[in-house]
Amino acid sequence: MADGTPTRYEQLADDMAQAVREGLLKAGDRLPSVRQTCQRRGVSPSTVFQAYRLLEARGIIEARPRSGYYVRAHKRPLRAAPLTAVPRPEATEVAVSALVFDILESTRDPAVVPLGSAFPAPGLFPLDELARAGTRAMRRLRPEQITTALAAGDEGLRQALRRRYALQGVPLAGDELVVTNGAMEALNLCLQAVTRPGDIVVVESPTFYASLQALERLGLRAVEVATDPQEGVVLDDLARLLTQHRVAACWFMPNLQNPLGALMPAARKRALVELLARHGVPLIEDDVYGELYADVRRPPPAKAFDQAGLVLHCGSFSKCLAPGYRVGWAAAGRHAPQVLRLKTMTSLATSLPPQLAIAEYLAQGSYDRHLRRLRAALAAEQQRTRRLVERYFPAGTRVTLPEGGYFLWLELPRGIDALELHHRAMAAGISTAPGVLFSADRRFTHHLRLNAGHPGDARIDPALRMLGRLAGAML
Repeated sequence: MADGTPTRYEQLADDMAQAVREGLLKAGDRLPSVRQTCQRRGVSPSTVFQAYRLLEARGIIEARPRSGYYVRAHKRPLRAAPLTAVPRPEATEVAVSALVFDILESTRDPAVVPLGSAFPAPGLFPLDELARAGTRAMRRLRPEQITTALAAGDEGLRQALRRRYALQGVPLAGDELVVTNGAMEALNLCLQAVTRPGDIVVVESPTFYASLQALERLGLRAVEVATDPQEGVVLDDLARLLTQHRVAACWFMPNLQNPLGALMPAARKRALVELLARHGVPLIEDDVYGELYADVRRPPPAKAFDQAGLVLHCGSFSKCLAPGYRVGWAAAGRHAPQVLRLKTMTSLATSLPPQLAIAEYLAQGSYDRHLRRLRAALAAEQQRTRRLVERYFPAGTRVTLPEGGYFLWLELPRGIDALELHHRAMAAGISTAPGVLFSADRRFTHHLRLNAGHPGDARIDPALRMLGRLAGAML
């Protein structure tokens, strides 16, 4: 629904999914018939059918011809998860941009299979609806909006964002929210607001290469902290680093981390925020994938547990609604005034037409329906891609099992140089993102990030088969 409240069929699906998670319904159990569910829940057959279809899309149940619906048996993954890295505790000068530009520039050709891309398939997004929403909004544009939207952003969009925060249990203070040119500007502004050249910033290991580029640009040093492929930052290791170094900030992605896909449990997010608050260290929270969860409810951001105003939460519509519109935001807590000043001194404002288009689209109530379709499509494609990796890649390959998003992180056998594999794959028209991009000291030499966000692209299957063959040939 427009305000994020579940529909009747969504609530029914969520209740059944929760019963599966709690073991009340087990693998192989037959679900109640449509008629029984209608009688027990006081709903229509249409509501039950919609709920069951939603559970099917999430991979929780399966339909058996002439028999009914059953809880799916989730087989034990054939491949083990990648091992948790053990990074060096020393601060590292960052110099990755040349390598990042060299590799990523080579992947922008649309004829290249986009396994190394950072974006899902463009066809997954409601671009026509956004265009119509933008046209309607621009027709109603009042002249004074052109100046009132400077710096902090369009008030209509900011109100819509504040409502979504409130629905997540995160009420924002006053003018805390600043609209930016994508999440990258938000993250960079937040980083500038809490650091000075030469400072130490703790990042995950592995971490998103754009965070390393931001540190490099500002003359900051990186310390990497061990990051579990399933549950995120290892808090005991972070606690030790906070006593060993004078840390200016942490830049983490607690929800569906890029490249691992790790999702920190809520209790660990709370403990993370409390740990950093005791040390007075700001947390720059990159939450651009938070809406792409595969569970029944959105995982809370670390911002939800912030009592001290030290969490600078950054988001964007680029990965979940409008790639190319470059509309992001920062909810920067006690640092919001400094972020707003930096925004004014650098880009001054975010382009108004994309803000108005997105605000209009959110107001018409289509966003949550779009997100449900997007999550279902990405979850199915991620599972399918993982099965293909299990089939085609050499023995000893480890692969993550994320709970959302559209990335897979592979740990290849040690005899395989992922950067060399990338070059060989590019010669065959296939892009990848080799692991050396994701560490300040280029440690992940036999690791690979794959994009599983292109459902319906007929090139993916043969590309993965070829990539697995190339990897096997390097052993």
